Amino acid sequence: MRIVIAGGHGKVALLLTRLLAGRGDEVFGLVRNPAHTGDLEAAGARPVRMSLEDTTVDEVAALLDGADAAVFAAGAGPGSGAARKYTVDRDGSVLLARAAEAAKVPRFLQISSAGAGQPVTRGDETWAAYIDAKTQAEEDLRARPLDWTILRPGSLTDEPGTGLVTLTEPPGARGAIPRADVAAVLAAVLDAPGTIGKTLELIAGSTPIDQAVAVI
Repeated sequence: MRIVIAGGHGKVALLLTRLLAGRGDEVFGLVRNPAHTGDLEAAGARPVRMSLEDTTVDEVAALLDGADAAVFAAGAGPGSGAARKYTVDRDGSVLLARAAEAAKVPRFLQISSAGAGQPVTRGDETWAAYIDAKTQAEEDLRARPLDWTILRPGSLTDEPGTGLVTLTEPPGARGAIPRADVAAVLAAVLDAPGTIGKTLELIAGSTPIDQAVAVI
């Protein structure tokens, strides 16, 4: 498969890239910072310098031409204000989805967040903007004629992956999940047609990843 990952330098994205490249897929990773290209190459990706905040649908569609799947793994990240939650976490996903539609890319994975689609109960303005941006990005994707899957991981940790998860349709329990296991679930979901059109919530659990995806 030829797979394009937006937000290619993110921790989950790099882990996913290693898994996909290791099984023989051709991976293109979008990055804004040229200093990050070496990390993508080391993970097995072909880096592409492109910012979803400063490009057009046509430019992204040209990059996606011939791709089998697009993965939205970008995010404004810690330390960014409320405004960038919208320009990256929402608008970036919308732009990639529009481009995938224009390029006739069949498969689209969106990394969302636990709490998306729910009322925000915390008072922090930036967190509220983040959840609202993720919710709007989900709503946009659901309206598109793509074979989409939305994944809402719980709190992300850098602990080693266990290969054991709880993967359910909403509403799911809250909890944490190693980034390595999120990447492994994404790789499995890519090849699982039963997950198309599904919004899935993911935390650590007791079910092997292949079984958890197969149940969906």
